[in-house]
Amino acid sequence: MLHLPLVVTAQVDLVLLLVSLLAMWTRLSHLSYPNAVVFDEVYYGQFVSLYMKRVFFIDDSGPPLGHMILALGAYLGGFDGNFVWNRIGAAFFSYLRFHNALSSSWFRFSWLLLSGASCAAAVGVKYMGLFSYLLLLGLASLHTWTLIGDQTVSHLSVCVQCVCRVVCLVVVPVLLYVFWFYVHLSLLNHSGPHDQLMSSAFQATLQGGLSRITQGQPLEVAYGSQVTLRSSASQPIPCWLHSHKVNYPIRYENGRGSSHQQQVTCYPFKDVNNWWIIKDPSRQELVVSSPPRPVRHGDVIQLVHGMTSRFLNSHDVAAPMSPHAQEVSAYIDFNISMPTQNLWRVEVSNRDSESEVWKTILSEARFVHVNTSAVLKLSGVSLPDWGFRQLEVVAEKLFKAHSSSLGWTVEEHRYGTSEEQKEREAELHSPTHIDVDRKISFWAKFLELQWKMLTVKREDSEHKYSSTPLEWITMETNIAYWLHSSTNAQIHLLGNPVSWGLGHLCLLAYQLLAALYLLRRRRGFKDLPEGVWHQFVYLGCVCIGGWLVNFVPFLLMEKTLFLYHYLPALCYLYLLTPALLEHAHNHLLRTASQRCTVCVCVTAGALSIFLSYQNFCPLTYGSPELSGNQLQSLKWRDTWDILYRRH
Repeated sequence: MLHLPLVVTAQVDLVLLLVSLLAMWTRLSHLSYPNAVVFDEVYYGQFVSLYMKRVFFIDDSGPPLGHMILALGAYLGGFDGNFVWNRIGAAFFSYLRFHNALSSSWFRFSWLLLSGASCAAAVGVKYMGLFSYLLLLGLASLHTWTLIGDQTVSHLSVCVQCVCRVVCLVVVPVLLYVFWFYVHLSLLNHSGPHDQLMSSAFQATLQGGLSRITQGQPLEVAYGSQVTLRSSASQPIPCWLHSHKVNYPIRYENGRGSSHQQQVTCYPFKDVNNWWIIKDPSRQELVVSSPPRPVRHGDVIQLVHGMTSRFLNSHDVAAPMSPHAQEVSAYIDFNISMPTQNLWRVEVSNRDSESEVWKTILSEARFVHVNTSAVLKLSGVSLPDWGFRQLEVVAEKLFKAHSSSLGWTVEEHRYGTSEEQKEREAELHSPTHIDVDRKISFWAKFLELQWKMLTVKREDSEHKYSSTPLEWITMETNIAYWLHSSTNAQIHLLGNPVSWGLGHLCLLAYQLLAALYLLRRRRGFKDLPEGVWHQFVYLGCVCIGGWLVNFVPFLLMEKTLFLYHYLPALCYLYLLTPALLEHAHNHLLRTASQRCTVCVCVTAGALSIFLSYQNFCPLTYGSPELSGNQLQSLKWRDTWDILYRRH
């Protein structure tokens, strides 16, 4: 029964509230200045514009959640995407709340759920978030293992809590991560600048681009089909099987001889010479019969070049740039002792999911030379000037070839109807329209996009403000975000030298203190009660472990790195600093005078941090404008790149 009057009790952590307000003030102050593009907005602003226009793109730096949040803000602000961005002008807290809450309170599982959602958001913004997520899973596994060994907890309770942990920390993050990409792919359904990085099947699902070219194409490849064959190995630049009316040189630069047959290459541009006709070796017709006879896995075919009527051929002659492999050519009968060898067996590598029939876009096929059992493949080597710098195509024995370079996909496809060469050449420009549905599933697109984001390597040029991980610790580097076009006003990413130094000092202090504790415990001296010791260990697992997993991987990466990559690791040091001071105050300092001395030092440190913040405010917020001499005085390290004009 309800008793009146109602009494509501609220607990407010004033210190946490004040710190939060101070953090918001320092970060949101002057946020609207400058009204210009700054540093990475050159890149991320372009992605926002592409979202507004629903144009597909790939950012190999990480998943799309961060871009979608920026795009949502731009959408709510009325941005239409028409701007040229071409010039520079909290997972652990919720988990620990769950771990430290009363075991009898089911409300604590809301903190566990929030922790899983936060991890999904962190990984969804940047792959760097995966490091902290793995650390969290490690801590949760340790706590779960301890729970399993607790004899005071019933079997049912242990099972329920284990299931809850798995659901909240594994299932929910995975589902949310997939959901970010579902929204991403649903929004970006138009052809864009990065289409060529994706497979033909993926491109065909985007409006415009390849889908516009391939709309209404026949689905099943038949005898008499006219096709273009795209190499599955041609990444990130696509290329298509190609031939032209130029022969291999009689002798190469190194003195080796060739067949002097017509060149066959892989050409990275759409061209009428990319068209080939699928021919039945037992028949002369180069047209599709009625009804069409589909080509199936294991069938033997001939490939006829559409514009020159030459047969795709290979023989025991060394390839021009890859002498360990066979030359591939379009056969010319020179009436010499070099008979034609133009039979190829079709092997559909993904037939288990797409049936035995060779299909447009969906099937990945390889062509095995019947006479020599060599497989048609892209070597990836550029031919010399006599080959117009196009890519070399060879035939290589299956046991030597890498499977990733053997696949070919039918990208453009029409049913041939003309027997005469002149009519056929005209026909190559007028595709047949037969409506078929070639949409691939979301899961296929999701998995392909994951693979491309992780494996596509773009050429990283050295950046003026790039740096190495060891330079981050010693603050030897900075990043100039923005410089006014006519004054000395500018914005830099520097960091606060005092708090930066104190954080790394506490990192060293914790390690020395932990080593001392371990040595004394080994000798039988227990300076701390067991509960306090476990708390100290957990502090190291979270803060030192968090710093390690967010710093050490960068030592192994071969990519362009910047100072801001260190910020996640630095946050763990800022968490470590007050926790270590509290530990020292409560458990190491014995007298009131010692504690008073530490309080004075802490106050002096906090004041120094504030004075340092105030000193570097002009470089943090871009105002007020400083003179050249004033800017020079802020250059505490010679390696800092402070920009200034002398008037």
